[in-house]
This record gives sequence, C-alpha cells and structure tokens, in this order.
Amino acid sequence: MTFSGTWKVDRNDNYEKFMEQMGINMVKRKLAAHDNLKITIEQNGDKFHVKESSNFRTLEIDFTLGVNFEYSMADGTELSGAWTMEGDMLKGIFTRKDNGKTLTTTRIVQGDELVQSYNYEGVDAKRIYKRG
Repeated sequence: MTFSGTWKVDRNDNYEKFMEQMGINMVKRKLAAHDNLKITIEQNGDKFHVKESSNFRTLEIDFTLGVNFEYSMADGTELSGAWTMEGDMLKGIFTRKDNGKTLTTTRIVQGDELVQSYNYEGVDAKRIYKRG
C-alpha cells in the first residue's frame, strides 16, 4: 500500500507557528521542531498500524478508516477523531477534548516524500518526511 513504510522527518513548514496556535509552550515547541520523528506505517486494506518514534517518546496506534479513536499528542493534548481516505490522501479530523476545537490533518505520498499537513484555527503547517 502507498503509505506503508518507514518515514523520517526531513523538514517543517510553519510548524512552530502551528504549535503556538495549538497552545504548546515555547520550550516544547523548540524541542518538537527537532524531534527526529520517524513514522512507520503498516497498511492492510482499511486498517493501519502506526509507530511514532522520536527523541521523546515511542507510541503505537492502531486504527481503522472511518472509526473514531482517541490519541494523545506528544505535549499531552487529548484528541478524538477518525481518519478517512479521500482519493490518495488520508484525512484525519480530530476534536480536542479540552476545548472542542477541530484539528484537521492530511497525509499524502508525493514521490519519495510523505507530506503531513495540519490546520488548526486558521494556521496551516506541514511536516515533510523522506522514505527511509
């Protein structure tokens, strides 16, 4: 499947501003910008197993497309939502448990890159990963 593989963060676009909008403090933003995040994705039909490994934590998530699940971001922000497939793009719509606001995330493979985009309260950001 297209998303299956190991992806290592290569660069960020407006990521610190996005984290600031999310309410993440400056120290955590600085650390997160250099977290060396590696994502391993195993896709089997509409089921996904994702392992996120960084300098700060390792987390494994299992989800099925269209089925709500709960997720805790590295800073402790609790979310609930689901991923769906729109063409070749994974789209996640998540609601923050603390304030009810929506975080939209997409993942799409472009060549040898996985582009993960975020939108929260009018701020857009991207993290670009290289296959590896």
